[in-house]
Amino acid sequence: MSDLKNKKVLITGGLGFIGSNIALRCLEEGAEVTVYDCLDPRSGGNMYNLHGIEESVRIVVNDIRSMEGISSCIRGQDILFNCAAYTSHPNSMREPLIDIDVNCKGTINILESARRFNPEIKFIHVGTSTQTGKMCCSPVDEKHPEFPLDIYSANKTASEKYVLIYGSAYKMRTTVVRLANVFGPRSNIKTPDFGFMNYFIGLALQGKPLTVYGEGSQLRNITYVRDCVEALVAAALNPAAEREVFFAVGDTQYSVAEIAAGIAENVGGQVQFVEWPRERFTIDIGDAVISNEKIKRSLGWSPRVSMTEGLVKTREYFTPVLKKYL
Repeated sequence: MSDLKNKKVLITGGLGFIGSNIALRCLEEGAEVTVYDCLDPRSGGNMYNLHGIEESVRIVVNDIRSMEGISSCIRGQDILFNCAAYTSHPNSMREPLIDIDVNCKGTINILESARRFNPEIKFIHVGTSTQTGKMCCSPVDEKHPEFPLDIYSANKTASEKYVLIYGSAYKMRTTVVRLANVFGPRSNIKTPDFGFMNYFIGLALQGKPLTVYGEGSQLRNITYVRDCVEALVAAALNPAAEREVFFAVGDTQYSVAEIAAGIAENVGGQVQFVEWPRERFTIDIGDAVISNEKIKRSLGWSPRVSMTEGLVKTREYFTPVLKKYL
């Protein structure tokens, strides 16, 4: 397996949570990094995410819905990490046309740009575990049926299929890595629209209560962001990943109540339980018990950071810079 040194890496959505952590990892290994992001506040981009390394990366502020913009950046790149998306489940229900425009048309724009101008690029697409919807069997693996319950998850399902179709039809080197409940430094912590765990961390850092809906009994795999980045890098560097789909998730499932309690203990705040809001209950998938055996077997990746260790690292990152994220 090769490494990242001297590789030219393009990260769409590179000012967001996952993308900025990938940028940091690639720079550590001596890659030449281009970050492409529109800084839409509805998608979580934050210029401060690249604080301290902004002079070492090329930053392009543009939209993946611009074919001209993405085409101008994709030429000559070795690896593309596609982290760009309209990423909110509830917002996708309120603004479905924006969601389909970004997550479907935007993905097609990137794929078409790659096909036309750089068909040899290694194309790593970030998917989401919520594409599967409610579990039909446990644990969920890459062959589980997909019945998404919200517009975002449905459009992420469609965009994943586009990536796989381009891989098979045009022999492009595409890979999908589905993530679940990622937490850690550089996340959006000021709104629940991007996931409950990072929002809880933001509340805890402010000493505010952590509100759990219902009993909080639904199970979730959680994953520290650095572990996710290592999975994405492994997919980019290992030929065994080409034209495959992987779940990259933590080994352990926790209930939402257990996650909230862990945040309260390691970051701050107190847990309170309230009734479900209707708009959230109708799109909640219930338990999500996910297997990561395929990526372990195929790419040799395993999560390394426990929930407690990850929460401590996250608290240490945010505490001195909290105002930049609220």
